[in-house]
Amino acid sequence: MKRVFLPFALGTALLGAGPATAADVDQLLNNTQSKVIEWRRHIHRNPELGNREFETAKYIASHLKSLGMAVETGVAHTGVVALLKGGKPGPTVALRADMDALPVSERVDLPFASKAKTTYNGEEVGVMHACGHDTHVAMLMGAAEVLAGMREQLHGNVLFVFQPAEEGAPDGEEGGAELMLKEGLFKKYKPDVAFGQHVTSNLPAGVIGYRSGPLMASSDEFRITVHGRQTHGSRPWGGVDPITTAAQIVLGTQTIISRQIDITREPAVVSFGKIDGGVRNNIIPDSVFMNGTIRNFDMDNRRQIFEKLQTTVKHIAESAGARAEVEILEGYPVTVNDPALTQAVLPTLRAAAGGKRVIEVPKITGAEDFSYFANAVPGFYYFLGVTPAGEDAATAASNHSPEFYVDESALKVGTRAITQLALDYMDNHGTQ
Repeated sequence: MKRVFLPFALGTALLGAGPATAADVDQLLNNTQSKVIEWRRHIHRNPELGNREFETAKYIASHLKSLGMAVETGVAHTGVVALLKGGKPGPTVALRADMDALPVSERVDLPFASKAKTTYNGEEVGVMHACGHDTHVAMLMGAAEVLAGMREQLHGNVLFVFQPAEEGAPDGEEGGAELMLKEGLFKKYKPDVAFGQHVTSNLPAGVIGYRSGPLMASSDEFRITVHGRQTHGSRPWGGVDPITTAAQIVLGTQTIISRQIDITREPAVVSFGKIDGGVRNNIIPDSVFMNGTIRNFDMDNRRQIFEKLQTTVKHIAESAGARAEVEILEGYPVTVNDPALTQAVLPTLRAAAGGKRVIEVPKITGAEDFSYFANAVPGFYYFLGVTPAGEDAATAASNHSPEFYVDESALKVGTRAITQLALDYMDNHGTQ
């Protein structure tokens, strides 16, 4: 049997001299659980948007310092990082939680519901942890407390990464995981692997969903401006119609996925979300602006889609006598779970949640900037269900909804999982 030593919360004695049992682990989680819930509720009541998580960062840093860690703040604007050095040689494991909330007005009737408001894109908006990042922070704070209390037993080091701006930095700013790496986070601390978790309403509370290989899509934005020549709507031959050209572009670009990309490798989609042109019914305008998104699960396909979008749009425009400008704004890359690491951690997840409560999930066309960490080192990212028992997870209010609700009983499973992932990886790869 693998030897796993776990303590009580910091400041209490270790559980005897022998290896901890499953009952001991449950007791430790119970001791920490009330704190995790308290931290989660505090953060939920006081949400902050990306790159503005000043008070959240102070709250986290204060806790980590109380555990005796050297804490680095101001990473990628508001990020908090701490390295826990174990007493024995071994690998460095990065554990990541994102901190930012969303410009959403909460409609959940909770005693700790957010009443916060701020200005976003020039408008007053509500602020809510509608994606569950408050739970991610609280669970990682709990893991930090457990692991710090047993630092002398650790076969390696743990890098705690509290990341800002996962939902995207404000316009004109950099942020998130990409900026953390750009500033040299992994070059400085050199983690061997990275683990992250995300709560979801799509699964029952306490159920863990995973997938080996591509899990979440890349997310890229495109902007197209079609330049024609304005004329009277009764005489379209007197100008160049950018509206008709734009319609042809919308239809023509759909063949990129259906006819030009090998979708037996991985699925992809090109979607238009905005078309803007013209001022009245009988004037054909000079130009039309279009805006959309590309989602994809293969980085080589992603490159091909970029190239073919440029070619298709420009040639359709030229065939109509128009001219088109295409701008592609690269977003988050594909989130890929390292296959070997995935297989290695499944026993840990099954022990944390129960064997039948760890399930393989389909690919998700949403995007996640943990992908940058998983591109830098082998990574593993998984989902933790938070929909209460008796409710249908298929119809529960989704993440990003003003009615998104977390069954806090799931936090015990998440705290156990993220803690044990670090312990088991270090135990299996450290020097005995």
